[in-house]
Order: sequence, then structure tokens, then C-alpha cells
Amino acid sequence: MAYVFDLGNPATNANPFPEFARLRAEDPVHWSPVMKAWIVTRYADVKQVALNNRQISADRLTPFFKTNAEYQRGSIESLVRYLNHWMVFRDPPDHTRLRRLFTKAFTPTAVANLRPNIEDIVAHLIDGMLAKAARGETVDYIADFSYPLPASVIMDLLGVPRADLERVKVWSDDIALFIGTAQVAGNKYLRAEAGAKAMSDYFRSLVEDRTARPTEDMITHLVLARDDRDALTTDEIIGTCILLLFAGHETTTNLIGNGFLYSMKHREQWDRLVADPALAESAIEEFLRYDGPSGAFARVAAADIEMRGKTIREGQRVFAFMNSANRDPEAFEDPERFDIGRPQNPHMTFGHGIHFCLGAPLARLEAQIAAIRLAERLPRIRLCSGEPEWHDSLILRGVKALPVQLS
Repeated sequence: MAYVFDLGNPATNANPFPEFARLRAEDPVHWSPVMKAWIVTRYADVKQVALNNRQISADRLTPFFKTNAEYQRGSIESLVRYLNHWMVFRDPPDHTRLRRLFTKAFTPTAVANLRPNIEDIVAHLIDGMLAKAARGETVDYIADFSYPLPASVIMDLLGVPRADLERVKVWSDDIALFIGTAQVAGNKYLRAEAGAKAMSDYFRSLVEDRTARPTEDMITHLVLARDDRDALTTDEIIGTCILLLFAGHETTTNLIGNGFLYSMKHREQWDRLVADPALAESAIEEFLRYDGPSGAFARVAAADIEMRGKTIREGQRVFAFMNSANRDPEAFEDPERFDIGRPQNPHMTFGHGIHFCLGAPLARLEAQIAAIRLAERLPRIRLCSGEPEWHDSLILRGVKALPVQLS
């Protein structure tokens, strides 16, 4: 029987790395009939997919929507309308225009100015974990720390009240069903539509308010973002806000969660960080490499492409697995070793080329502050027994919960 790669298999989803190693060695450009897509696993090939903007399109939504029964019935209108404005799904020249205008609001100075707020949020969340432990309650590192930290940061950045965090999480979880689940949930498109509709209505009211009464938050900056050619439309602003809120906390939650998980499994590495907090910067890069928060990025062939003796036909989907590329022995020395002091770490987790993640500086800053303060205040923190359950997703790579003991 021919080998078939399937991340819908829970065992493979929990630990895909042996499968990645097999694919890199035996079939680095692999057709998965289960996933109905090409699986690309070697570092050089993943990089090539990221850089090939002429023959490989980031717009995987248009061909999908055209063949989707819910789209044809008109029942996922909001999902189509707003996700089509996400930069990650656009090709040049649309992508170029959106990114040019967006970077006017998301500057390095704006990110650096967030440090005091991030420090305050981290301190508050650690205090909360200590208080829960003192009351004898179970502390979940994901629910009590790695989720609310980036969610609060991005909400503050956008100007969204933190009191709305729980509502936002419900909408975001519904949208996540569409972004990359490996299994086909019966009503996942309708749930994603409901999340997109609720979130777009929510942001439309905020955009209207900031248009009438500008403040210093990012929604205001997006409303005002323009150059000598044009400005963002209201739908583009709403779509960008949804993207920022979704991607800005989902991926960083997984970065902070996955890195902590492996630091606990490799206790000597955590002890190194406790002894030397200056390792935080390189530690975060290793968190990103070893089992990063974005497992893969998806593309669609815009023309027939030859790769490693295989022909990827126009219209076929391609999943380029950064988490496999990041353990390619042709790109990394001893790639299976988790080393927070790794000196050379050219990981692919934030992508490459024109789609390189604009939020990378913010994610790095949040994760570094989190690592330093946790090591200082909770040096004896440890996982409770049992293996974590991973989210069922091709794109978003993270665990659902991590119960911990603080001392």
C-alpha cells in the first residue's frame, strides 16, 4: 500500500515530526489523496514556494469558494467578504497595496511603545496564576497565561475593550474552524460564517466611531492610513482588524504555549533560562523553530510547476510545512535537539518574501517578556502529568490546555 500523509490522524497530528522526516528523505514533494493537496517538507522547497509569487498564488480562497456548496447557496457571505481582504490571501498588486498602507500603522516604534503595557499584562497574569494556585484551583497555562496575554495586547493595540475578550474568543474559535482544521466538522463553514459576521459587525461599529472621533489606537491609524494614491476602504479596514485580532493572538498563544511545553519537557533548557534570562532572545527563536505556532502555509498553483520530478498542476493546493523545514538537517545542525542557545537559527516560521509576517516583532517581544518574567517569578513551574491534546489544524499548531503546578 502506498504511503499516505494525513494530519487528520490524531497520532500524526500530535507528533508529525517522524512523518516529516520520512517525507523529507523519501518523498519531499508528496501528493496526499486524503488531504487532496501536495505536501512540501524540505527547507529549500518550502522557501521556494514562499518566494514563487508568479506561479504559486496565495489566493487559496477564490478557487475554494467557487466550489463550496455553502458559498453557492449564499450562506457564507461574510466569511467570503472579509477574509478576501486578508493580506495573507492576496497576491500582488493587491497584496502590495494593502501591505504598503498597513505598514503605516504597524511601525517598529508603535511596537516598541507597547513594552510597558506588555510588562503590566504579564505581571497581572502571573499574579492571577499565583492567586488561583493559592486557592487550590487548577492553573491552566494556556487559558490563564498564553491565551490572554497576546489577546489583551492586540485588543489594546486595536483599541478594543478587554471586557469583550470572551466574546472575541468565541468568534475567533469559529473562524479558526475554517482557517485550517484537518477534519471536516459538519457545520464548520456556517460556524465560521457566524464568527466572521459577528466580528465584522463589531468592528464596523468601532470603525464608524473612530472615523467620527479619532483616538490613538490602531483602528484610528487604519482609518487615517492613506498615501498619494489611495486609502483603505471600510471593508478592508474591517478585514484587516479581523486578521490582526485573529492572527495576532492565535499564533502568539501557540508560540508561548509550545515553547513552554518543550521547555518543561527539556527541563535542563528551562533551568538554563532561569539561570540566565539573557538567553530569552535566542530561546524564543528556538521556540519558533522547534515546533512553531504556524505549522504550514497554504498556496494554490497558478500554473503547472515542476518540483523534484513531480508536476504540480494548475489549481492544485500546496501545503508548505515550515515545521518540517525547520527540522531539515540540510539547513540545521542537529535539528531534533531543542537548544535555547542555538547560535544559527534561520527558521521559516514567520514565512519568507513578500508574505513575511508583519507581526513578527510584536510576537517576539511578547514571548521574550513572558519568558523572562516567568523564569524570574515561577522558576519551579512544571507540567502536571499527562500528554496535552493538540488542536486539529493544518495551519495553527498548538495545544488546547497545559495544567501546571507553580512550585
